[in-house]
Amino acid sequence: MEKVRQVEGRAIPFGRKNVDTDVIIPARWLKTVSREGLGQGAFESVRANNPENVFDSEEFAESPILVAGDNFGCGSSREHAAWALLDLGIRAVIAPSFSDIFAGNAFKNGILTVALPQEQVDRLLEVAKTDPVTIDLDSQTVTTPFQDRFAFEIDPFRKHCLLEGLDEVGLTLTREDVIARYENRLTKDKPWLARGTGVAA
Repeated sequence: MEKVRQVEGRAIPFGRKNVDTDVIIPARWLKTVSREGLGQGAFESVRANNPENVFDSEEFAESPILVAGDNFGCGSSREHAAWALLDLGIRAVIAPSFSDIFAGNAFKNGILTVALPQEQVDRLLEVAKTDPVTIDLDSQTVTTPFQDRFAFEIDPFRKHCLLEGLDEVGLTLTREDVIARYENRLTKDKPWLARGTGVAA
């Protein structure tokens, strides 16, 4: 997974509350196990009902930030929602609150979720219409060209993983030496456990 240190650019001013995972990526797109191409189905119902929606606007093409409403990502636990956002180019989502399951899936896929008070989100929705937004994970701040500076909280473990680009496999590989020493000691002390496992006795 890619490292996340600073996400900067135009932000999509969505702002709708209680957007569930079926809105983010409809169920008919869940037949695939690939992460590629899901951006085409992202927010399909929003796009279909409004040709001038922000997701199809050239002004917000390739925007890396989505500014959303309260309770973003509620509904089912489908990881495809995070995959669809990534395929759409989204690296960070700002909202007053998130579904816990969605926030977990987003984190595991390298998407930064930033929870801010509603009044600060409202301000960012206004700024996003005309100007870029910057999220700095190191300093845990969201800033605008107009001297707005909003601090956000993040779990230290999640911050470390995002900064270093570590998913679950990456985290395991950081302990590769420790794992190898354990396996070697286990093979030496209890060789019968190594039989049939492919570990040399």
